Amino acid sequence: MSTTVGTQQDELLGKADRYLAGGGLGLFTLPPEVNLVIREGSGSRIRSVAGKEYIDYHMGSGPALLGHAHPAITEAVSAQLPKGTTYYFLNEQVVRLAERLVEAVPCAEQVQFAGSGTEATFFALRVARSLTGRTKIMKLEGGWHGMHDYALWGTVPSAPSDYPRAKPDSTGIPPEVGEQVLVAPFNDMERTVPLIEQYAHELAAVLVEPLQRVLIPEPGFLEALREVTSHYRIVLIFDEIVTGFRIAWGGAQEKYGVVPDLATYGKAMAGGFPMACIGGKAEMLAPLDARRTERTNLAWASGTLNGNPISASAGNAALDVLSRPGTYEGLSRIGGRLRAGIEESGRRHGFPTQALGEDAVFGVRFIDGPRPKTWMDLQKHDRELGLEWGMELLRRGLLVNPNEKFYISIAHTDADVDQTLEVVDGAFKVMAAKR
Repeated sequence: MSTTVGTQQDELLGKADRYLAGGGLGLFTLPPEVNLVIREGSGSRIRSVAGKEYIDYHMGSGPALLGHAHPAITEAVSAQLPKGTTYYFLNEQVVRLAERLVEAVPCAEQVQFAGSGTEATFFALRVARSLTGRTKIMKLEGGWHGMHDYALWGTVPSAPSDYPRAKPDSTGIPPEVGEQVLVAPFNDMERTVPLIEQYAHELAAVLVEPLQRVLIPEPGFLEALREVTSHYRIVLIFDEIVTGFRIAWGGAQEKYGVVPDLATYGKAMAGGFPMACIGGKAEMLAPLDARRTERTNLAWASGTLNGNPISASAGNAALDVLSRPGTYEGLSRIGGRLRAGIEESGRRHGFPTQALGEDAVFGVRFIDGPRPKTWMDLQKHDRELGLEWGMELLRRGLLVNPNEKFYISIAHTDADVDQTLEVVDGAFKVMAAKR
């Protein structure tokens, strides 16, 4: 790294510290000694302003499932840009994308577009309240559903919640909102199902990540949610912002064989551009239809950039690529090989290493004992060790978010995995020598 480019990155980091709240773009910022400013990305790799190249395993926190600057997406977006960037009214690209989504999503006959995953889960809950006339919703402890007030209860607790109550994750949320949000433990049928039954007459919806962060659903758990919500006419909502078009073409619904009433999609759905949606049967989305529903009974879910043609063109291109034969087999093979190699390397050096989740999206946690099933099980991981390991990877040219997820893209290759496992082994070797 030359002095010039190193100084340029330092200057930009200094400006970020001055002009951006928290010095970053949200909750997650890298520690100062490994922080960087990205200049460009291509395929599975990014390059910092300082000239350092990284194999990227964060991929924009998931949207870049095709890798950075995929030719199909850049071509589609470049073709749309001269035609206009937004219209508000219907456009050809968004109608085509809606059709593709309905064809792919098992629960969907129609979709409603939104600007982000936060909007999509927020609007899905509003639709559920409109359909049922009930006000309370239930989420599962540890589930991540965006930044709105109803989502931020029991998301990252370090101790078990007082089920069905939980503490807010953020300041600035009115405590009255917590009266409408019930929280139950993921993967715990013995406690969750009775809580749903107890509050069934008040519950509009149960909102769940079918793959909760890095926790795979236990056999029968999603099926139990489907059965009890159907019995009491509670709307079951799958948050597939992460799993949609990633762990299977039909997402978690296809992978796990359970079909919800509504599902939310984002991230990979739009090929790295900002867009999300709610999908469901026409009768479930009827509260959004101003043509058939009295205005006083409408659930409002509008936005200036809903159905933006730039994002829609990127989405159409992304789905064209993802629908090619062998795509998901390739993702699983690359991700599975990486997961197995990380676990083997860590254990060989004396660390209790578990690569949890699915092959296309997983998280490395240092935990003794059996695979964790619940959020509280997951809290037994060695967070300090995870941070130390993540820092070593960053120093050695892997772009990761310590103690978070590895996102695999279709751009990652066997050569990337070979190089990554060399880096991983070197990091473990250095860590073991310190002990």
